[in-house]
Formats: sequence, structure tokens, C-alpha cells
Amino acid sequence: MKAMLFAAGLGTRLKPFTENHPKALAPVNGKPLLQRNIEYLKSYGFTEIVINVFHFADQIIDFLNENNNFDITIHISDERPEVLETGGGLVNAKHFFDTDFLVMNVDILTDLNISNFIKAHQENNAIISLAVSDRNSSRKLLFDEKMKLQGWRNLNTNEEILAKNDSKNLKELAFSGIHIIKPELFNNINYEGKFSIMKVYMELMKTETILGFNHSGGILIDVGRPSSVLEAEEVFK
Repeated sequence: MKAMLFAAGLGTRLKPFTENHPKALAPVNGKPLLQRNIEYLKSYGFTEIVINVFHFADQIIDFLNENNNFDITIHISDERPEVLETGGGLVNAKHFFDTDFLVMNVDILTDLNISNFIKAHQENNAIISLAVSDRNSSRKLLFDEKMKLQGWRNLNTNEEILAKNDSKNLKELAFSGIHIIKPELFNNINYEGKFSIMKVYMELMKTETILGFNHSGGILIDVGRPSSVLEAEEVFK
């Protein structure tokens, strides 16, 4: 299975670091997020990774070259001159994928057992599997008793999107920024340019099986702010 790391974003929450660097190179105890997640994926047997780039793209490319691509095969999906967000970024890189593949945000640090995640995805034959957990977040995904995606809710505004009219008995879980995707997904995308993949998921959940994989109780840190870098440094040495 191939993997993709989303590393193109502007990283505005990580300013001032991202005024001169890509968020993917933000260090946690001296080791950049990009390196940590490449090593994390390698520990589960991944030998081929696609990395999308935009913000200070050349710094990422130079870093990979300086480290001999960490002795695996790395493909660059270059989004310049326009950052394409998660949906557009996936479409831009779709030619790299002909079988199921894993996607994760480069600024996520976690101890999620990817082997168990892949196994659950394959056993349930979902078009998409989403890693989720029970943690504080203003935006939650909604699942039924079989962990099938049924909606999305913004807890601050009470805005919600539902597959069905009834939202009773749905479990609220936060998305962990890690998905496993069947390439058939691309046949169901009708958008072009810049868009969020969640927009596609909200439409697709009405006709296809999108499942959540609950890894509550494990470690997951969204290293999106300077304060979360300090939090991550307490856990990831």
C-alpha cells in the first residue's frame, strides 16, 4: 500500500515559523514533522510515499534530497501555483494510486496502529475508512452503531450535515486526519481546483459505505500551533 502525506498547507496557525518555512519542517525535539511521519509510515512497512507541496515547496524537496528520501521511494505532487486543499490535492495526485492507499496530514503525530487500521478497512470493504477518536474538537463526525458515517456537526455554530433527517443516537467523534481510500473514490468526485475532500465525503456517505475506525485512548496531537509543538515534545522524544 502506498501512502500520501498532505504537506502543502500554509500552516498559518504555526506562525511565525511558517512565515519562512513549510509546516512540514516544523521541528519537534529537533526532528521535523515530515521526517517523523516518514519514519512512522516506514515502521509499518510503507516504502512508497507521495508528498504534496506548495508553501515553501523547494525547502521540502531540498530536505528530502539531503536525506536521500529516507531510503524509500518518494513522489512529489507539486501544487504550485495554487494550493488545492485536501480534495484538490488528492485529485492532483490520483495518477499515483491504483490500489487502496493511506493518507495523513503531515502535522499529525500519533501512535495509531496502522496495521489494525488497514485490517479493519480491508475486512469491511469500505470505500473510505476514517481514523477517529473521542477527544475535544469543535467539529465532529457523526456515526451510527455500525460506525458508518452519517454526518458532520460544528459544535460552536450547531451547523450540521446529515445523511438522513434523523440525527438521534449518532456518536460524535473527531477526525484524526488519517484516511484509507479506495481509488474508486476518484470516480465519484465532480469538483475541480481547490476543494475540501470532506465536501465529497458528505455527499458520498448517502450512497457509499464510509466507516470510522475508533482509536480513542491512544495518542494524537495536531501540531498546528506553537503550544501544541510543546505538547508534542513532551510525548515524542
